[in-house]
This record gives sequence, C-alpha cells and structure tokens, in this order.
Amino acid sequence: TSAADAAPPVAARPADAPGTYWVTNPTSGVELYATVMVPETWTGDALPTLVIIPGGIDDSASITERGLGIRAAERGYVVVAFDADGRGRSAGEEGHSGFTQQDGLAAVIRFAADLPEVDTERMGMMSSSYGITLASGVLARYPDLPIAFLIDWEGPADRNDTTVGCKPSPKYHWPPCSVDAAWAEREALTFIADVAVPYLRIQSQRDHVQPDVSHAVHMVNAAIEGVSPWVRLNDLPPN
Repeated sequence: TSAADAAPPVAARPADAPGTYWVTNPTSGVELYATVMVPETWTGDALPTLVIIPGGIDDSASITERGLGIRAAERGYVVVAFDADGRGRSAGEEGHSGFTQQDGLAAVIRFAADLPEVDTERMGMMSSSYGITLASGVLARYPDLPIAFLIDWEGPADRNDTTVGCKPSPKYHWPPCSVDAAWAEREALTFIADVAVPYLRIQSQRDHVQPDVSHAVHMVNAAIEGVSPWVRLNDLPPN
C-alpha cells in the first residue's frame, strides 16, 4: 500500500561539509546523513539527477568517495546518496532495508527534489545488488516521488536469493526465511510489480552472488506483468 498520502513535510538542515545534509526520517525520527554531489561545472541550471543506492547494507561513502558517484558527477549529473538508519554516519537501527529505511529514502528524495540544482523532470534511481530492495520498495510505496526510471544491477529477487539459500551469515542478520511478515518488507520481487516507472535490469550471465540468473528472469517478468510502462533486460528488446 502507498505511504505517500501520509508523508509529513521533510525536516532537514545542513551538515558539516558543502553538499551534505541531515534529513529526518519521519518514521524513526533519526537524522540521516545525505550527500548531494554537484558537478564542478554547475552554472545554476537544474541538472539531471541520479539517486544511487549501494549494495548490501553499505553506506553512502561507497558512492560519494569512490566509483560510480564520482564518475556520474564528472559527466554532468547531480548525485544523491544517503546513509540509511543504522548505516554510516546515521544513527538508529539497521533495518535490512525494511519499511522504516524506505521511509527515510523517500524523505531524502523529497528533500533533494526541492534543491535548485536538481531537475525533477530528469531524476532517476540506480541500485546495486541488494540496494534494489530499498529502491523498489520506496518506488512501490511512494508512487508520487519524482523518479523517472529505475536501473537495477543484479539485485536479488526474494528471500532465498537475498540469503543465498536461507543460509546464516556472519555479516547480515536477515530475518529467518520462515518469517513472512518480515520478508513482506524486504523482497524486491513483491515490490517491482508496483513500480510504475521504466525499469532496466542489468545482468551478467555470471552473477556476482547467485549461482544462476533465475532471479533476473523473475524480476523482469514480474515488472512486465506489473504496472511499469517499459521493462528491459540489458540491451534486449523492451517488454
């Protein structure tokens, strides 16, 4: 169900460096650390913008301090990244990308959309690996967000993929696969059918985690059968 109608105004304040902010998650009350990277060549016009979600339960440093975020900014994009509850510089509890962390991402997107450097007509989202759960969850539950497309790199579809066969992990404290209520907040395959924007899945034949690519097939098929107007796997024909 959509949480959009109940969304309160976004509370935010500058953080300790240019382009950094504290954005309050309205659900947890925690201030989330957010970064808005603006190209050095910015002249004041609104620019195309990418909200980038890292893989696993990584924080925004993996985007803003190396790799994709820097390359996107060099190519003229504004980049928005944030630390979800319990990650990086944000306080709170790690929720393994359930509803509370999705609510925080929605607040960050609403905040960024009001910045003069952000063109809300050209604002998209990219996710890496498990970041698809956060990305698809927020788009399914907040369909009014000004996000024009979703790019998903090799994200897991469901609890079996996420836990790689429901195996215990020393790094991730996933809910037991038998707890349906917990996984109702954390399975991208559930959310993707309700994502109403164009969806591009990027997938290699040899996945970075999974033993095969069935999860990509499941995600693409669910999106096609859902409400997205355009779905594509790699460079294959749409839909």
